[in-house]
Amino acid sequence: MNNIADKKQISMIQKSFETQAASFDSKNYHLSKQEYLNYMIEKTAPQKTDTIIEVASGTCICGRAFAPFVSHVTCLDTTSAMLEIGKTECEKMNIRNITFVKGIAEELPFLDNSFDIVISRLAFHHFINVKEIFAEMKRVLKQGGKLVLIDMTNKDFADTANTIEKMRDNSHVRNLSIFEMKDLYTENNMTFEVQEETEIPVSLENWMNLTNTNKKNRQKIRQLMIDDIEGKSVTGFFPYYKQNDIYFNHHWVFNMGKKTTF
Repeated sequence: MNNIADKKQISMIQKSFETQAASFDSKNYHLSKQEYLNYMIEKTAPQKTDTIIEVASGTCICGRAFAPFVSHVTCLDTTSAMLEIGKTECEKMNIRNITFVKGIAEELPFLDNSFDIVISRLAFHHFINVKEIFAEMKRVLKQGGKLVLIDMTNKDFADTANTIEKMRDNSHVRNLSIFEMKDLYTENNMTFEVQEETEIPVSLENWMNLTNTNKKNRQKIRQLMIDDIEGKSVTGFFPYYKQNDIYFNHHWVFNMGKKTTF
């Protein structure tokens, strides 16, 4: 991985998530909703003998949810602060079957065919070279193993929505469409089994608090959302008022496919 743009993006991701690390597991935010974690486990249907790697794991919210149901979990992330939070949470929860590894998704430090399940959750919108990273995830997946990709998508007005996402977090690159997500599997000769979308309600203020969005951008984003609600413009977020706050629904897509034997 020698591309200057890639290295710059990794640096931006590290800086952004160093800011987010302390609050990433907070129940004030939408990232660790137990209902969705339970859904994710049910859909993936792990076996007790399975080994899992969570790529771009953050604080390993996903990996910690899977830990009781599998043999071992590896959580890989490029931001040390996120991994440290995850490790501390594991100690609190007495989870002993997780290994934390600092690394980048572009160059997974593992042999071919190493894991029964490979997961990436809410990370692909930060990646520049999504095809290369997906292929790398497939490489470390065992034959017949499951590759799970969970990320946000835009419903409409994708350019405007991505611009707002970048104003809030400059490490954001682009939300893939549901068709682009499916194509990642088919282009890699994988059996595509599941694609399901779930709406996740998000508080605008909490969303901006998580990334410590600067005052100028906060005000601009807030006004764009108000203008959208009042019908003056469109953002692609379809915001609405709830409990004296502005909300919108993130559209999370659960994708799963298998590495075929041919």
